[in-house]
Amino acid sequence: MLKNSESNFYRTPDFEQLFFSKNFTEVDHTRPVLVFNYGLVCSNHHWRYQLSYFEEKGHQILIHDYRGHFRSSGSHDVAKITFTQIAQDTAGLCSYLGIKKAHFLGHSMGVNICLQIAKETPELVSSMILISGTFMPVKDIMFDTNLMDFVTPVLETFKSKYPEILKKIWTSSGVNPLVKGIIHATGFNKNKVSKEFIEIYLNRVGQLGPDVFFQLFTEMTKQNIVSSLDRMNVPALVIGGHNDNVIPNHLQRSLAGLLPRAESYYLYAGSHVPQVDYPELVNERIDLFISQHST
Repeated sequence: MLKNSESNFYRTPDFEQLFFSKNFTEVDHTRPVLVFNYGLVCSNHHWRYQLSYFEEKGHQILIHDYRGHFRSSGSHDVAKITFTQIAQDTAGLCSYLGIKKAHFLGHSMGVNICLQIAKETPELVSSMILISGTFMPVKDIMFDTNLMDFVTPVLETFKSKYPEILKKIWTSSGVNPLVKGIIHATGFNKNKVSKEFIEIYLNRVGQLGPDVFFQLFTEMTKQNIVSSLDRMNVPALVIGGHNDNVIPNHLQRSLAGLLPRAESYYLYAGSHVPQVDYPELVNERIDLFISQHST
């Protein structure tokens, strides 16, 4: 996704190997560094339109796979895939690469990661760009109902009793037309996002498996971050779509209201993935924000 990239692995203090790619050799501290953080069982595919745009703008870019995701190790110990651990991994990776300050971009669950980083290592954060996320327990508000309170225990019971069946269903979702249709209709603007994009997304979801999903869904439910928001005194750009069916737009407005230096940008026909629905508009707004908050 990055045209001029170097890829390697960062070894964590607990000996996991985390995959990363960057488009710089040594950090130039006079130019912005952008660190991208994707959502729940997502991938950097969700940032494809931002990565190409900001690379052409000459920004320094870092993308990475969380522990237990894709090319990174750690899937053997799912219990350690926590927001606190991912935040520590990301801060450690930045230190390893000589990054002293960065703009952190997060989508959906990536917003939780950015907030955790801002809480634990505020000195590292120049600004945050927070897209379609929330600080609230996700099972209480997803799809603007508490439906997940009832669905999650059923799915967890099914997983414990029939793990192989669930795994087979999970890994084949990318070729299931019913699943593709539901995801396309509920999570995206169907008029703006191609079926190919959805298929790639679901194929990568299938690579991760249900254990990672349930672990991180639990993290999204129990993260205790609200009392720290008023101390995150860095510029923040909160972006959302009015037609977000997954994390409804009023939750992004609530987040913006609790961050001391937040700006907001909402797209009228945007879905849960406005950076994919309307990449030109979102990219231009992020670019303006970064230019205003880079030293």
